Amino acid sequence: MIRLRRNPRANGGRARQKGAMGYVLAWLLGVPVPILIIVALLRGCS
Repeated sequence: MIRLRRNPRANGGRARQKGAMGYVLAWLLGVPVPILIIVALLRGCS
């Protein structure tokens, strides 16, 4: 039988969307974009 591999990115999609929504929410609340970029770079953009 052929063993099917799971796509490692399949589960990361939902978490990535939640992270992006967090940045959008922070931006809407008034956090400046350069601060958001610095935070994203410090987190490693994973």
